[in-house]
Amino acid sequence: MEIRNLLNKYLVSFLITTGIVFPVVFVGAMPTYDSATICDSGQWQAECDSLSEEDCKTLCNQCLDYFNEQSASVQKEISQTSQEKKTLQNQISSLNKQIKDLNYQISQSKLSIKSLGFQVDDTVKSIDKTFNDIELQKIKIAEVLRSVQEEDRKSFVEIMLTSENLADFFDNLLYMETLNAKNNEVLANYMDLQNNLQDKKTNLEQETGVLKNLVIVQGLQKEKSDQTKQDRQYYLGLTEAQYQAQLKEKADIEKKASEISKRLFELVGEKSEGIEFGEAVKLAQYAESVTGVRAAFILAIIHQESYNNGKFGGNVGQCYVTDTTTGNGTDLNGNKKIRVMHPTRDIPLFISFTKSLGLDYTKTPVSCWMPMYSKGVPYGWGGAMGPAQFIPSTWQAYDDKIQAITGKTANPWTIKDAFLGSALLLKDNGAATSEFNAAMRYFAGGSWTKAEEFYGRNVVSVANGYQKDIDLLKQAGQ
Repeated sequence: MEIRNLLNKYLVSFLITTGIVFPVVFVGAMPTYDSATICDSGQWQAECDSLSEEDCKTLCNQCLDYFNEQSASVQKEISQTSQEKKTLQNQISSLNKQIKDLNYQISQSKLSIKSLGFQVDDTVKSIDKTFNDIELQKIKIAEVLRSVQEEDRKSFVEIMLTSENLADFFDNLLYMETLNAKNNEVLANYMDLQNNLQDKKTNLEQETGVLKNLVIVQGLQKEKSDQTKQDRQYYLGLTEAQYQAQLKEKADIEKKASEISKRLFELVGEKSEGIEFGEAVKLAQYAESVTGVRAAFILAIIHQESYNNGKFGGNVGQCYVTDTTTGNGTDLNGNKKIRVMHPTRDIPLFISFTKSLGLDYTKTPVSCWMPMYSKGVPYGWGGAMGPAQFIPSTWQAYDDKIQAITGKTANPWTIKDAFLGSALLLKDNGAATSEFNAAMRYFAGGSWTKAEEFYGRNVVSVANGYQKDIDLLKQAGQ
């Protein structure tokens, strides 16, 4: 940005001092922005619409750096406040800072989505260009093959008769050799383009996967922000005396443990009335005994994957697969939905799983597609199964392992198998070494962006909350 301004300045100075006069196109300079003003206010979104794509990317990166700095600063303040005296004022101050930090993180997600959108568009354009190049290579291959075929049709006698001398004969042989060499060259170029196209399609799938994850993360951030605001509102209604009384109050462990144990986990597809927390803990502890993955961590993953409308396990599927060719289907109310499940990768496995369990695949709910578009083109698929939200191709990797442990056909819609499947996957993801990394691999695969890391931090936070509840149950001997 400074280089552009300097270029303009010296160019004008040169023209004035030399007296040269001719039409000049000045190098455009991106406006200078104050981060606190343009980023905090959200004006960057409107400003981006008036900038070139490159300048918009620059502005997005400027705001991302700003929000990263602000978030790091607020998190330090939150850490300091937690070490101060526990007063109502400090509690409210801490909640205000948490809300502020979450707002920064939500803004980071918006900026990351915007920046990644540019990247996806660039990949789509690159795919289109490569596809056009492939079509041109096809035409060249056809032309070369046509020439080769025409020469091949000539008999040896015909070639000898049409050749005026021996030199013409050998020229003809050289021409054939040149055609073959050209054909090999064009074919090699064609194969390179095909491989390049596949690589770009793979990149596009990864990019749109990250885009989908960022949208999920943004939803989680907003949900946590809303909950924190509710907590703040509650504490604003207390006096200091009431707050101190709450801190000093020691509830009876037996009573509290009983309340915890009877909390319902409403897992759709298993029991319509849900299961009690104590029962869910036992299932998670069973999975822990088999895999070594912490029970609270397993509960947190299931919570994160299937929590919906206040129900643990409420989001285990809102769509049905009805068209095995396209992967389209309907929601639970019969409304048409597209891209419910990948037609070649997952549907054959899904039909096989449901058949082995005596289920009708057209009436077995799976997750719907989260609408994702780039330049009007849809990307990604739904099709996750059960409380642990495994897609069929991932479940296949653990189907036999679960069956070997339980001695019966694995069922992703039963709580026990869902917990066990999650625990096995988390174990493979390295949960023994780092629960955060294991959660991120569960969510985003082998690599992830900084903006996606909210998911892993949130899972670990939820797991620590569940651990406190589990510890209370142990103290109560339950």
